[in-house]
Amino acid sequence: MYRFCISALAATGLSVLLAAADTLPGELPVDPYEVSNANAGAEPIANPDVFAAFHGQAGIDRIVDDLVDRVIVDPRIEDIFRASDLVRLRRTLKEQFCYLLDGPCDYTGRDMVAAHKDQGITTREFNALVESLQFAMDTEGVPFAMQNKLIAKLAPMKRDVVTR
Repeated sequence: MYRFCISALAATGLSVLLAAADTLPGELPVDPYEVSNANAGAEPIANPDVFAAFHGQAGIDRIVDDLVDRVIVDPRIEDIFRASDLVRLRRTLKEQFCYLLDGPCDYTGRDMVAAHKDQGITTREFNALVESLQFAMDTEGVPFAMQNKLIAKLAPMKRDVVTR
């Protein structure tokens, strides 16, 4: 019911404040913030072939789960994720990727600056995450040209994520 309400409000163009009580089972509460697809950091790719190349929502779910499983054990970046709410991270990455790939999703996460505040992420760490994402997309069998379409949407977010 919660997701339907958020989607219905987002579809009407209304913004909503996400309260700490609106978390999913296993998610840690966060301070309220304005929910908006603009927080996803880019506009969706207006090409249904791209969403299909990622094997729809099920493929995106597998990619994100694989990505998170990789980064939490990657010695180059595992420290960044050690204190993360992995339930929330998985959910919001799935929403973000689905939204950016023009799937039937809305993004309910925070904007990139707020989501990465005080993490002190370096270019090297950002690149390690992208490498893990590419491995996860390869594992899912997403064609390289289609991978590049998502990477092109995510790449400009580097300036909001990398802070040192």
